[in-house]
Amino acid sequence: MTVSIEGVGLHGGWKVRVLLGTRPGPVVMVIGGQAFALAELGLAGVERATTVRVGETTVGTVEHLFAACAGMGVHEGLTIAVLGDELPLLDGGAARWCEALDELGIAPSPPRLEVLADGEVRVGRSRYAFARGQRGVTVRVDYDDPRVSPDASWSGDAADFRERIAPARTFAFARELGMLAEQNLASHVTPESVIVLADDAVHAAGRRYEPDEPARHKLLDLMGDLFLYGGPPAGGSVHADRPGHAATHEAVRVALERGLLGLLSS
Repeated sequence: MTVSIEGVGLHGGWKVRVLLGTRPGPVVMVIGGQAFALAELGLAGVERATTVRVGETTVGTVEHLFAACAGMGVHEGLTIAVLGDELPLLDGGAARWCEALDELGIAPSPPRLEVLADGEVRVGRSRYAFARGQRGVTVRVDYDDPRVSPDASWSGDAADFRERIAPARTFAFARELGMLAEQNLASHVTPESVIVLADDAVHAAGRRYEPDEPARHKLLDLMGDLFLYGGPPAGGSVHADRPGHAATHEAVRVALERGLLGLLSS
């Protein structure tokens, strides 16, 4: 069975098509007609999105689809064929990706990543704490804005992810829009897929804005980035203060190097 998803990339603005299908074995991405396991993908970019690389070919904004896989426990049985250089923004979160995975009916499977020891990693102003015990992911954001609740959490339940975390939309502050326009980023979005926090108002078309939605989206992004390494990890929890794409990937690298995280044997 195959599910076809079409849309427009957040930053590039090009139409793209993604084919999700079933297959035995670990999740693979099909890029340029060849299938690659997640462990074979290199990290090509972390500026406002996660971009992966195979050779000279890159695919951007993979974190929302990866978050859906992480939240629903899809670590095996999925093939992702990307016809384009960036995944589509769709609803601004991971809800549409979750619907597609539901259509495929893939059974959940355990993550490859696990927490081996308690400890923390600091990357600039970001802090990542790993603890053995009950599985979960939590984040705390710090925007110094009373309209943004700072905390969001996920305890490992797929239904909770679909209902509460996946719908959290991409967001930006109005003061950032000029810089994004100069860099020709985020110029192809539908109003329903993004939240803009201006000084005098919160602009959100469609569904009503909720104060913890930015934190939930940051948690969503964190889960998507962890999925690239086989997570979110089993055997413990991850807490992130001020998470971001660049900081998360560096924190995972250091945590693996220090033995705070490890890969489960297959």
